[in-house]
Amino acid sequence: MIGYYVHHHGRGHVTRAAALLPHLPADVEVTGLSTLPRPAAWPQLWVQLDPDADDDPFELPEDATAGGTFHWVPRGHPGLRSRMSTISRWIDATRPDVVVVDTSVEVATLCRLHGVPVVSLIQPGDRTDPPHTLGLGLAERLVAPWPADVADVVLGVATDDPRLVHVGAFSRFDGREPDASATDGPHVVVLSGAGGSALTVKALEHARRTTPDWTWTVLGGPDGTWVDDPWSALCRADVVVTHAGQNALAEVAAARRPAVVVPQERPHDEQRTSAAALAADGRLPVVVLEEFLDDGWTDVLERAATLDGAGWAVWNDGQGARRLADVVLEVAGRDGA
Repeated sequence: MIGYYVHHHGRGHVTRAAALLPHLPADVEVTGLSTLPRPAAWPQLWVQLDPDADDDPFELPEDATAGGTFHWVPRGHPGLRSRMSTISRWIDATRPDVVVVDTSVEVATLCRLHGVPVVSLIQPGDRTDPPHTLGLGLAERLVAPWPADVADVVLGVATDDPRLVHVGAFSRFDGREPDASATDGPHVVVLSGAGGSALTVKALEHARRTTPDWTWTVLGGPDGTWVDDPWSALCRADVVVTHAGQNALAEVAAARRPAVVVPQERPHDEQRTSAAALAADGRLPVVVLEEFLDDGWTDVLERAATLDGAGWAVWNDGQGARRLADVVLEVAGRDGA
């Protein structure tokens, strides 16, 4: 039995979990554990956890961090108590061989306290804080979903740590044939995630007005429609404007489209660190901006459109999910797929 804990923020974590399943042997049972509802495409078991967060994210509960040891363990919180006890009962009943954690210091610690080995997917950004030091320190393997030769993606994990495995970025679209449908004139697709965005309707409208030769399609965000499968839209884009979330970057990379990357504010400088690493590498087809521009979009889009999207193979070569499966199976004591 393999467990996979899926963090509830945005849609990237659950999409990444689903990308792993096809690369595991058919006889391997996988249980998803999350406060998110079971995805329609998830063919295996799913343990629905009670939410552990409060309705008001700006009102910090009492002793939420246990003196800075954890990220979220508020004293006497019923959601936290229910979530942790449910995971403990599941561990006792199924005796999993390994639990993949993406991402929670608290869940990783709980699993390891039950004697279950943990494979932790690590996030970009500054992870030098005490909770991350604890959570990452107890993992059997640390999986980085980006290539080893792109520098400075994360702080807090030593590059020579023998537990660290770089699998490269991966997405649900890896291996899918490109959709070569043509568009009339240059076309930009804005890929806005479900995890929150500083992008405004006013800023988008201004960008459209000042780039009359470009057709804009907005997926998600304040002025767009959420599309469960954006593959066709991505493939038709001459340029994709995206935030710097890992899942969005992996999907743009799978489509091999040049991108304008506008990082959003996230804890631990996750997106800004990713964006800076992409820009500094020099091989990737990206133009990185500090923020969504007020003016100058024509020049930015034209500059991005000259880049060769094939350069994304450095970031996502289509084999990352298979490599993650190999790591998980190895820790579980199983042969590969």
